[in-house]
Amino acid sequence: MEVVGKDIQNFQLTVRDHSDYDFTEYSHTSLRRRLTRILLELEMDMDQLNSRMKNDGEFLKKIMRKITVHTTEMFRDPDVWKQIKNDLLPRFSSQSTIRIWHPGCSTGQEVYSMMMVLDELGLLEKSEIYGSDLHNEILETARQGVYKYRFNQSYLENFDRVILNGEGTFSMNQRKHWKKYFHIDETRDTIQMKEFLRQKPVYKKQDLVRDPNLFLVNFDLIVCRNVIIYFNTDLQNKVFELFHQSLKQHGALLLGVHESILGVCSKRFIRKDPFYFKAQE
Repeated sequence: MEVVGKDIQNFQLTVRDHSDYDFTEYSHTSLRRRLTRILLELEMDMDQLNSRMKNDGEFLKKIMRKITVHTTEMFRDPDVWKQIKNDLLPRFSSQSTIRIWHPGCSTGQEVYSMMMVLDELGLLEKSEIYGSDLHNEILETARQGVYKYRFNQSYLENFDRVILNGEGTFSMNQRKHWKKYFHIDETRDTIQMKEFLRQKPVYKKQDLVRDPNLFLVNFDLIVCRNVIIYFNTDLQNKVFELFHQSLKQHGALLLGVHESILGVCSKRFIRKDPFYFKAQE
């Protein structure tokens, strides 16, 4: 079922006029791909979809959850996490407080990954961890810290690569170290993060398109991976401006491996792969 430009524009207007969300500056390519998948799944056309969204608030919320991206993993891209552990976080070790923000944190796996690395470096106790996302239901999953074991099992190999400097193979040493941070129940297919990690972050519902920095502090590190790739150029620059304002002097921004800062905001950051450091003003 083909989704054309006019369909996307009508969808954006419906969302803007009947909800608190605004997708008018999202990438048409990303919206087209997601809308096509939704229409096939629901066996609807765009007119039917828009009509039901206008008249059914719960259905509209369901579509919003399908449109926005909630794919995340523990220690995704382990080489990047090694650089976080070995090169970036030690820069902040002399500070009395380290503040880290995960905008678009989704269900929280990267938040927990960060806290495990901080704990290994002896920096967790003096760190403040913040997470935000577009949906309260998604943030509740992050707060609970319970994930599917089989879905995440292959990514646990990255725990060995990052935390234990291993080769990504399951070992008894690795499994013993897991118990420090989470409990695995294979019969129930769950990974449950330990309470000392679950109680650490502060989460808030936030729309990066509309909202300012809701935490009212500046950050040493902002981790926003695989989010801005779904925005058009104007919206990307708007979000980069928010991040620039929210960073401490010489603070760092980490994007996804396929994301970069282009255009007017590029001069406001100094790139040292994979990090973007706030340029001195």
